Amino acid sequence: MAKVGIFFGTSTGTTADVADLIKEAFGDDADGPFDIDELEAVKEDFEKYDGFIVGTPTWNTGADTERSGTGWDEVYYTKMPELKIEGKHVAVFGCGDQISYAENFADATGELHDVFEDLGAKMGFGYTSQEGYEHEASKSIREDKFCGLLCDGVNQEDLTDKRVVNWVSQLKTE
Repeated sequence: MAKVGIFFGTSTGTTADVADLIKEAFGDDADGPFDIDELEAVKEDFEKYDGFIVGTPTWNTGADTERSGTGWDEVYYTKMPELKIEGKHVAVFGCGDQISYAENFADATGELHDVFEDLGAKMGFGYTSQEGYEHEASKSIREDKFCGLLCDGVNQEDLTDKRVVNWVSQLKTE
């Protein structure tokens, strides 16, 4: 099996909690999770993996870039261009509040997706249905699906465990 690393950014710990659930569901098939704010050598940490599961919260709602409010915002535009990730498989996950930020639900997940895609990573893994969510818009939508797993720890925390397990099962077949 390919060597997969789980990386995330977090502000309040919610995205870290989801990353822990993803690691639990993957077991020994994935390394991590690693907090992007705690990495000292991003290039070396990323390039040793064949694939990535990457996650982010959304704090800077409505912004065009740097939407996560975490270390990802700096890494995207300063360190990511140096990485050799072309052709590597990437799946994304994100956290947001679909009620209070209905027009910008988990927008940073879309930015995370696009940064990896622009660097030549293979995307399209782990896309999920919008069914069961109550948002109006999201920059994380690709062809009527979310570009990854989206979790709402404010309004649908009770659904997170099941969503993670289903998503990881989906990823293992893709």
